Amino acid sequence: MSSCKTPLSLSIKIEQPKIPLGNSAAFVVNLPKNSPVMLREIVKQATSKSPTKLSLNPQSFSRTCSFLGFSQDSTFPEKFKCRPLFELNSSSNFCFSELGLRKFGEVFTRDEVVGRPILSGVRSQVNAYGLCPKSYASVAEAVAVSPTDVGEDYNNVNVSLADEVQELLSEVKKEDRKQYCQRWRQQSAHGMGKQKYQALRRRQARIETEAWEQAAKEYKELLMDMCEQKLAPNLPYVKSLFLGWFGPLRDKIAAEQELIRKGKSKAGYAKYFDHLPADMMSIITMHKLMGLLMTGGEHGCARVVQAACMIGDAIEQEVGSRLIELLLQTAYIQPPVDQLADSPPDIRPAFIHTCITVRKETKNFSRRYGVIQCDPLIIKGLERTARHMVIPYMPMLVPPVKWTGYDRGAHLYLPSYVMRTHGARQQSEAVKRAPRKQLEPVFEALDTLGSTKWRVNKRVLGIIDRIWASGGCLGDLVDRNDIHLPEQPDTEDEALLKKWKWKVQSIKKENRERHSQRCDIELKLAVARRMKEEEGFFYPHNLDFRGRAYPMHPHLNHLGSDICRGILEFAEGRPLGKLGLHWLKIHLANLFANGVDKLSHEGRISFVENHLDDIFDSADRPLEGKCWWLKAEDPFQCLAACINLSEALRSPSPETTISHIPVHQDGSCNGLQHYAALGRDKLGATTVNLVAGEKPGDVYSGIAARVLEIMKSDALKDPAVFPDALHARALISQVDRKLVKQTVMTSVYGVTYVGARDQIKRRLKERDAIADDAELFSAACYAAKTTLTALGQMFEAARSIMSWLGDCAKIIASENQPVQWTTPLGLPVVQPYRKVGRHLVKTSLQILTLQRETEKIMVKRQRTAFPPNFVHSLDGSHMMMTAVACKKAGLNFAGVHDSYWTHACDVDKMNRILREKFVELYDAPILENLLKSFEESFPSLSFPPLPERGDFDLRDVLDSPYFFN
Repeated sequence: MSSCKTPLSLSIKIEQPKIPLGNSAAFVVNLPKNSPVMLREIVKQATSKSPTKLSLNPQSFSRTCSFLGFSQDSTFPEKFKCRPLFELNSSSNFCFSELGLRKFGEVFTRDEVVGRPILSGVRSQVNAYGLCPKSYASVAEAVAVSPTDVGEDYNNVNVSLADEVQELLSEVKKEDRKQYCQRWRQQSAHGMGKQKYQALRRRQARIETEAWEQAAKEYKELLMDMCEQKLAPNLPYVKSLFLGWFGPLRDKIAAEQELIRKGKSKAGYAKYFDHLPADMMSIITMHKLMGLLMTGGEHGCARVVQAACMIGDAIEQEVGSRLIELLLQTAYIQPPVDQLADSPPDIRPAFIHTCITVRKETKNFSRRYGVIQCDPLIIKGLERTARHMVIPYMPMLVPPVKWTGYDRGAHLYLPSYVMRTHGARQQSEAVKRAPRKQLEPVFEALDTLGSTKWRVNKRVLGIIDRIWASGGCLGDLVDRNDIHLPEQPDTEDEALLKKWKWKVQSIKKENRERHSQRCDIELKLAVARRMKEEEGFFYPHNLDFRGRAYPMHPHLNHLGSDICRGILEFAEGRPLGKLGLHWLKIHLANLFANGVDKLSHEGRISFVENHLDDIFDSADRPLEGKCWWLKAEDPFQCLAACINLSEALRSPSPETTISHIPVHQDGSCNGLQHYAALGRDKLGATTVNLVAGEKPGDVYSGIAARVLEIMKSDALKDPAVFPDALHARALISQVDRKLVKQTVMTSVYGVTYVGARDQIKRRLKERDAIADDAELFSAACYAAKTTLTALGQMFEAARSIMSWLGDCAKIIASENQPVQWTTPLGLPVVQPYRKVGRHLVKTSLQILTLQRETEKIMVKRQRTAFPPNFVHSLDGSHMMMTAVACKKAGLNFAGVHDSYWTHACDVDKMNRILREKFVELYDAPILENLLKSFEESFPSLSFPPLPERGDFDLRDVLDSPYFFN
């Protein structure tokens, strides 16, 4: 969204009179005729409640912008700097001290700039690398002057400039005071004083705007030290690699930029190649490629298209391939092995560009990809790379900026978007078109989720670090060592050789998975170590296209694994109280799981009280004792709860013990709960705990029991007539709730037969139930069919609603239109499934095949995805409604889709609120409103009637203790 108006410029030249400025004197002014109007418009913009966004990057202001008092000290090129708002004669002593600004020639330091209010809280929108991608205009360009205003003031051009400036100063001072008070109230709510908040805000701004610059500065300083001391610094292996590549790559980029400046390069990327300094471009290229190899690579390979686009997104798309090519030419590696003194050093390229052929397992075709392949030594080093990586989108040290628009909110300077559309144009346009008032409930919910303050649990992090340093392989930590490949058997027996090849292939796959998990854990731990000394931090949230909320930081967050959740806790502690102690015990039992979480609340408390010795031992000697906590399904969260409960029970007053632990209340197969409410299905509601019971109903055990009945019946059949009888006999002993749980959970979200087969195959493989791979595959096929049959029999009402939603989607998609609807909170949703076209881009490295969405709708995908997407939009609405209500009730709240978290002492309050909000959500005629919107959007189409619904009373949910538990 760039300005398309003719730029307005305002140049005021003040000639210094001979008498001092402080005396009564007239200014000699060269002034445009409409300047009084423009000055008032500037005041209007500056004091507006919804100020215009301006491109005010703290790193890239021109020194000529002395009105704003910013320094020019920046690495960015001239074209990205703001033009001056006022150009003053260098001899002028015109003073702007009333604004808290400096006179000409004086500049603020960067620290002074970042923390101070500038013209009604103007906020820059720069990306992670200091650029302003939206090309917003300067202050003067943002001023719109109507012809009528100019006409009215044409005869008043002799209005004193001093009066206008005084008016400007007065208005800005008023607005600054107002903004200051608002900020102070907001900071006080988070327990921060003014100075503390400003200091944290300055640090946050530096984190967001200077990450790449600081990395480049560090490498330059290391290189200077090497030159001066003529010694290689004692650096970690991976950092020494970065340092070795940095200089040659920077010099190569600088040489190319010089050719472009002289007009000697006609390459397509030339116009973008000079946007950043060479040192920053080299840092971005190295870190982005290594980051892709860690998180999205295939064991040392990264596809050229992905790498080029990722690096290009950091600078400009056309530049990505050229930068990769320069890195290939300049990055070398020397293995750290003993070499004979008279032998040449073994120096080889760190990366090579090659092609691989990937064969699709389920389809009879293969595809050839260009990849960047790294040396095996780099692969080994990748797992140690995380601590040296630049991660721009870190958790925030101050509360996120409140959302006010599609791209206005969250981070101070980094680009932030309220929805992750992944390039889906219609979805982003729908959100941009929606009136702000319509989206206010969504914005309020995201602001609420982002305002929760977190901190690192240092004790748990210390234990994880110890386990990781000793090789991992405890809790959810993967083994840090690879499995050794078996030697080829000395035989010519084809069967034995084939078996050996399968074994080697299987081990290589396992090693690739271990490598990927190790990289993931390293990234999580790197963030935890960076944040562990912080008093607290915040996670800004945004949405996926269905309306589900997610933290914007990708690595260490509460949506992550047990490791992440064990490391994180609320920064604010609250006394347990009697009810809190009760819920902390239940929470520990839930985390231990292994069937304990299916007991009644009283049964779970009894379990904990019977294992107090184990709990104390786990807290006191987590690695040297009996390690009872490692038997839990969520071991690190269980350990954190053991530590907190031990502190409470050993205290003379357990109820006064401060707890930071988030206590979870989870829905019981939440997707089926939403279907039961939609269909008022009494049987389904009872199965998934919408109705009160003595203990929680377990839908997974119910499905497992039904699957077992079917298999027992099939096992009695003749295998000659019914071949699956053999599979039934083999699987009878394997059927339990864990075997079917994932398939049941995902059935309401549209799991296919193939998906169910793969899920059950993984469970059987974990148990080593069937050794032969072919037999394992056939057994998984049979088990998947049986499980889906049992599901259809037990949840007939849910199936009818799913079928109705799918039929409506098919009718709409057959007209080449995407399915779209509005969530109960007012968020417009457009399904993004379109056929993909190919776009070829010729680069210096290879021809890249990029995917572009076309206007052709994918009918089948629109149909199958609509039921799960619609239910996701409902569970997202329920979570956000609960979050806002909890905040108003004074509770700390965090949510993970269908798992709601708060302090132990506040669980009863949260339970009441989440039930009330569920009833409020489904008191509305959701399916009727959906059908009405379809009929209004497509009046010429005929839709099927709504499915019949039961007589379940929604208010029964209010009294159900195990609805969320």
